[in-house]
Amino acid sequence: MTLKVVLLHNGNRFPSVPLVLAAKMKERYESMKLLLGKIKYDEFKWKLCGDLKVVALLLGMQLRYTKYCCLLCVWDRRDKKNHYVNKLWPKRTSLTPGEKNVVNPPLALPEKIYPPPLHIKLGLMKNFVKGMDKTGRGFEYVWNKFPNVSDAKIKDGIIIRPQNRELMQDKHFDQDLNETERNAWLSFKRICKDFL
Repeated sequence: MTLKVVLLHNGNRFPSVPLVLAAKMKERYESMKLLLGKIKYDEFKWKLCGDLKVVALLLGMQLRYTKYCCLLCVWDRRDKKNHYVNKLWPKRTSLTPGEKNVVNPPLALPEKIYPPPLHIKLGLMKNFVKGMDKTGRGFEYVWNKFPNVSDAKIKDGIIIRPQNRELMQDKHFDQDLNETERNAWLSFKRICKDFL
């Protein structure tokens, strides 16, 4: 059996309550529709959180090979020359099937869905490591700190949760970064502490 739906207590003072267990159920639009029906989502309108794939399914979005894959804005993933130039992308105003990679009617209201903080944190960490100077002391520090991680994973910025936590608590990492990297790193730490 696989745990599919959990009810979390506000404030996390009490343990979570498993609501749906399902064997051999794939993450598809039809499955999400069935699960929401079983937990009577239309009646209770709970706030939802899941990984990015589940959030996309709940919003009726196409999963693969999409041009507009962001659930918040109309970020064009194919417009590579403007990815780090354009800082303001238009907000996604509708989830109409047939427009901007939406293929099904949304199963939940967008304002009732929380983006997954861990996925956001690991994505930001990946972009930070990928953007580091590969010949600098900071990148060398990461390389030496995690000797069991392959060179390819380090270059691609693939840092898992325990490694991320270890770097966040490391007092010496800041000292080996150049000024631009240090400013980005301190901003990243503030986002993790104050927002995520």
